[in-house]
Amino acid sequence: MQTNEQLLSAIENYLAQTEFPAEPELLYAPIGYSLAGGGKRLRPMLLLLANGIFTDKYQHALPAAAAIEVFHNFTLLHDDIMDNAAVRRGKPSVYAKWGQSVAILSGDAMMICAYRLLGEVPPAQLPQILSTFNIMALEVCEGQQYDMDFEKKQKVSVAEYMNMIELKTSVLLAGGTVIGAMLGGASDEDCRKLRRFAIELGLAFQLQDDLLDSYGDERLGKAIGGDILEGKQTYLMVTAMSRADEATREILRATHKDAYLTDVEKIATVKTVYDQLDVRRLTEQQISLRFERAISILDTLSVDQTRTQRMREYAASLVDRKN
Repeated sequence: MQTNEQLLSAIENYLAQTEFPAEPELLYAPIGYSLAGGGKRLRPMLLLLANGIFTDKYQHALPAAAAIEVFHNFTLLHDDIMDNAAVRRGKPSVYAKWGQSVAILSGDAMMICAYRLLGEVPPAQLPQILSTFNIMALEVCEGQQYDMDFEKKQKVSVAEYMNMIELKTSVLLAGGTVIGAMLGGASDEDCRKLRRFAIELGLAFQLQDDLLDSYGDERLGKAIGGDILEGKQTYLMVTAMSRADEATREILRATHKDAYLTDVEKIATVKTVYDQLDVRRLTEQQISLRFERAISILDTLSVDQTRTQRMREYAASLVDRKN
């Protein structure tokens, strides 16, 4: 049985060996640049770990793991255009480095490459896996649209926000997890359970991301307050808006646009409101709830619990991070 470190190394090696043509350079160079940018490789790791619950063989799952990672990076290229983002993973984004047109077309090519990789899965399983992948891909687009819609809304409910991050973040984790389980020979019932596991884990992961943006440790490389400065709808913001009186809501709406305040003052003002409304504790409570739900689902799978131990440990590492 492979360790998590060995699985991650296998993913990196497979991605590094995935060949893209040299020409036209402006189409393919950004793809290599994006995939070499690192990241947690969270989605392919979940795919291989889910596969490993049901089989000790993993090589057959590497094409699908790579497909999930290429698709994820495709979404980042297009996200950066929509968000006008100049930086991705500490480097210039493809959009900033090569421009909008290149980022659009290279992103399109990445999506096609993802499907090409997916075509390498065992033929007997391809129809079911392709259907799962297609549903996942469309739901990710729905989540991104809701996220953009929220930029124009004065108030977003907690329920609306949770639905958005389930679509934008969790379903991609869930799609990879289910595909990995399918490739491992899991039953339909276990696949359904693992989808719910990954949805809950994805929610915990995104809420942790929201929390770290305001309360992370700068010494560990996490810049603090970016979401506040953008006026972004996060779990902290929508929770605060749901608990505040109207005067306080106006502070939350207006602070990031106040030209008389420095960035430090804007962040401090909003965090003071968060502290007054107990938002940090409520967010941490929700993260714990979602994580505990996820782990409890693993207990119901039709395998010995020793088979899920590595998945448990990996899931715990995702919600116990500091940056």
